[in-house]
Amino acid sequence: MIKEILVVCEGNLCRSPMAAAFLASVHREATVISAGLNALVGRPSPDFARDVMRERGLPIDEHRAQQITAALCKQAELILVMDNLQRRELEQRYPFAKGKVYRVGEHSQFDVDDPYRQAITVFEHCAQTIETGINEWATRLSLMADRPVIGSVHSKDQSLP
Repeated sequence: MIKEILVVCEGNLCRSPMAAAFLASVHREATVISAGLNALVGRPSPDFARDVMRERGLPIDEHRAQQITAALCKQAELILVMDNLQRRELEQRYPFAKGKVYRVGEHSQFDVDDPYRQAITVFEHCAQTIETGINEWATRLSLMADRPVIGSVHSKDQSLP
């Protein structure tokens, strides 16, 4: 079972904190944290991001942006990004992370567009898109948890995505 999940976006203000909140609510056994490739360190999520998440009962009011680090990537068993550009950048910075980096929309082949500095309707759409991807991940993660583990090595059919 995957217990450490890192969610990454650009500034760690909107998408990754929203995705982390969704994921933590459906995969309660895991520790879910978020970070940014170019984080605006210490800044809270914008009002619209906090509003759309509060409406869903998943407040992110206490979130403060943090920069991604090698340590965070090493600790994570699964790293979710918003698009393939972020995946490539993350894997270029931290080559050891290859094989555990996927998009939030990996299963349905979609990216999550950045709503930063846009209208609340864009944040609503972003939250819906993220929720769709996270629900797909939650299904996959729960299926993986039901599969047997032999020793400390997962069987081949447990590979991600």
